[in-house]
Amino acid sequence: MEVIYQYAWLIPVLPLLGAMLVGLGLISFNQATNRLRQLNAALIISLMAAAMGLSFSLLWSQIQGHATYTRTLEWAAAGSFHLTMGFTVDHLTAVMLTIVTSVALLVMVYTDGYMAHDPGYVRFYAYLSLFGSSMLGLVVSPNLVQIYIFWELVGMCSYLLVGFWYDRKSAADAAQKAFVTNRVGDFGLLLGILGLFWATGSFEFEIMGDRLAELVQTGALSNVLAVVFAILVFLGPVAKSAQFPLHVWLPDAMEGPTPISALIHAATMVAAGVFLIARMYPVFEHVPAAMSVIAYVGAFTAFMGATIAITQNDIKKGLAYSTISQLGYMVMAMGVGAYTAGFFHLMTHAYFKAMLFLGSGSVIHGMEGVVGHDPSVAQDMRAMGGLRKYMPVTATTFLIGCLAISGIPPFAGFWSKDEILGSAFAVNPFLWFVGWLTAGITAFYMFRMYFMTFEGKFKGKDENILQQLKNSAATIFVESEAAPNFGPGAMKQGELESSTHDDHSHDHGHSDTPHESPWTMTLPLMVLAIPSMLIGLLGTPYANYFEEFIYPPSETLAEVIEKAAEFDPTEFYTMAGLSVAIAVVGIILAVLMYRVQKIDPAAIAAKYPALYKLSLNKWYFDDFYHRVFVLGLRRIARQVLEVDFRVVDGAVNLTGLFTLVSGEGLKYLENGRAQFYALIIFGAVLALVIVFGVT
Repeated sequence: MEVIYQYAWLIPVLPLLGAMLVGLGLISFNQATNRLRQLNAALIISLMAAAMGLSFSLLWSQIQGHATYTRTLEWAAAGSFHLTMGFTVDHLTAVMLTIVTSVALLVMVYTDGYMAHDPGYVRFYAYLSLFGSSMLGLVVSPNLVQIYIFWELVGMCSYLLVGFWYDRKSAADAAQKAFVTNRVGDFGLLLGILGLFWATGSFEFEIMGDRLAELVQTGALSNVLAVVFAILVFLGPVAKSAQFPLHVWLPDAMEGPTPISALIHAATMVAAGVFLIARMYPVFEHVPAAMSVIAYVGAFTAFMGATIAITQNDIKKGLAYSTISQLGYMVMAMGVGAYTAGFFHLMTHAYFKAMLFLGSGSVIHGMEGVVGHDPSVAQDMRAMGGLRKYMPVTATTFLIGCLAISGIPPFAGFWSKDEILGSAFAVNPFLWFVGWLTAGITAFYMFRMYFMTFEGKFKGKDENILQQLKNSAATIFVESEAAPNFGPGAMKQGELESSTHDDHSHDHGHSDTPHESPWTMTLPLMVLAIPSMLIGLLGTPYANYFEEFIYPPSETLAEVIEKAAEFDPTEFYTMAGLSVAIAVVGIILAVLMYRVQKIDPAAIAAKYPALYKLSLNKWYFDDFYHRVFVLGLRRIARQVLEVDFRVVDGAVNLTGLFTLVSGEGLKYLENGRAQFYALIIFGAVLALVIVFGVT
């Protein structure tokens, strides 16, 4: 087994090798590389499969009780300062490696069918491989500096993938928005890293935590400073995991192809934020104020994302806000000290959310051609309905995902979400109430999506509906050129641009009726359905194998087992019953509104227009940021330009003019005649005599 650990460094290197080989081929032999598209895809998929095999081997070894393995080398040294780089394999790393590699592999297989007709097929695979490699490098990092390096690489890859169709303005804008928003959080993270190093003199997680606690306890470091450093570090996960107030980039990331939406929202970029909180837990747990901030930010984000999702008509946008909400659950769990529960939800969510996103891509793929290749309509659930009979595999797997995320037992999401709610109730009943209410809203909007998409009558042939949606998109473009670009999705008047294109902007030769996707797309859906149903059984409260494997660094296995022995069935059934009850209420409401049409959603929207518009306009965060930061910064930039032009350039130009004029004047005095120079000297002496004689 020791041999496996010595080669653990290959896990991030293998996908990097694939990205490098294919990238060099695209640069040096572009046409030949693109002609061998499936060979390149097979190479990248094979290397990711090899990385997954190594990851599962390490996970099995860790389950068998192998000690944490760390291997480092000195990367930089200056006096007493020494910075090491390398890799570490512990329980947390082993689980994350298997999640990332397994989801990435299935997304890559799915991509072959989804991007089959895209001219950027090979380039997309190269980006996917580089993205996977960056996330794997982040996971195995043994210290905070190395995490920050891969953290930035993950951000760069997301920029490339969100803006993959860079010739479209909406995609380019979405990529820039994601990049700039993440820079805000990353700058805070960098300041936090530097502050913690200044205080503790280390980049190692446990050492930083121990020293920080000691410094605060002895009074050598102000508690306020410790809180500031911890919150600055937390700003990194706030951006990467799309927490309030830096959540606005994630829905726009839908501009990228659906496979990358699945990877970003499931196992890579957004998971990096929660993973960093878990890694930095030795620091956070010693700063209670920071833990409270983390918990409340997570709870608010969970509620906000859910309330926005209930009015989304774009299938991918609905799932995007669902991701924001579920990430809020994970962050809240970390904040209330439910380390295991938060990470457990990260794992279960990775599988069912990847399945849901890939399922949405399958729906879009099946709808194309039916609605005239108009992406603003192909993704709009109001043009769908009745797809279950055309796409049975996609519909079944999507339903499994809806049940899992809604917290219906025995699906995976029930066990992880219930554990979070139980832990929150023990610490802060208000946070539990927010999470509990959000669970009901989650069940409602997910089954709203399912019924609008797969049940009822197919509306893709209804010319009146299609024309209304197309007119709505056209109206938007004319209405507001200065409005912020929100990307695809018919959410409100003024949002869609008629020029917006989303997935599959190329003619794929589809038929005029919806159809099931090819096996390369349905196979990953079926595979992901298995963990979505069963993996939650690893974390049941009466036999929590996951908690015995993943627990806070400050605890021991004996303490974890002792706590597990205190399991109270009555408490569990009460909490679980409440969470299932609110989920069932949400599902029943969705049935009454969107399946049997006993309740009219439009009437509710008309009765509460302010609340409806608040959700429809995404709590006005995009509008506020556009007015304050985009337009505001443009005004400041114009003022700065004016100052630069009139003051700075004016001073330089005045200096040049003075030099020119004085030079022109003095050149007449330099004629080379000695008599003239003597006359000037005589005049000067005479003037001095007169001046001093008078005084």
